Amino acid sequence: MSLVIGLTGSIATGKSTVAKMFRQLGIPVIDADILAREVVEPGEDAYKKVIETFGEDILLDDKTLNRKRLGEIVFTDETKRKQLNGIVHPAIRKRMLEKRDHFIREGYQCVVLDIPLLFESKLQEFVDKILVVYADQEIQLQRLMARNEFSEEEAMQRIQSQMPVKKKASLADAVINNNSTKEETYEQLRQLLEKWQILETN
Repeated sequence: MSLVIGLTGSIATGKSTVAKMFRQLGIPVIDADILAREVVEPGEDAYKKVIETFGEDILLDDKTLNRKRLGEIVFTDETKRKQLNGIVHPAIRKRMLEKRDHFIREGYQCVVLDIPLLFESKLQEFVDKILVVYADQEIQLQRLMARNEFSEEEAMQRIQSQMPVKKKASLADAVINNNSTKEETYEQLRQLLEKWQILETN
């Protein structure tokens, strides 16, 4: 039996760092953000539906989507945002499950679905265990300001636009505390995977 782990967190809690650690351990990671870009590439069904819905004004010269333009349209219009999500989300979900099932058929003991909005998109049923990467809000703020050169106000807006990471942590099967060093984070992950019998106990 393969164990399917849903990996999530909030902005700047270090989810990507933990995803990289899974990969280093030889565990496949399916990244929802990468799939979100793939499903709207020219020729894809979702790409065609987006153009049908929003018109050709949202294309760049090379016929790829002008994400900035599309973002501006849906950011200010709740109805249009729902329309876009209604096209893109099912396409992402379908591809994610195809990839998950492929790795299970290949005999991998564990597969990770890296989904930033796992709870918000109600995708819990597609995984066996949920792992939340947690960091205190103060640390999120510092990391975000350093990483994206945001002002404190901009960083705070981004953090507050998401479900609080404390709430996510309370809904998870396990939590990795990423307030400290990468070594400590890795050690927590290793111990968890031993407990879940994915890794041999040293």
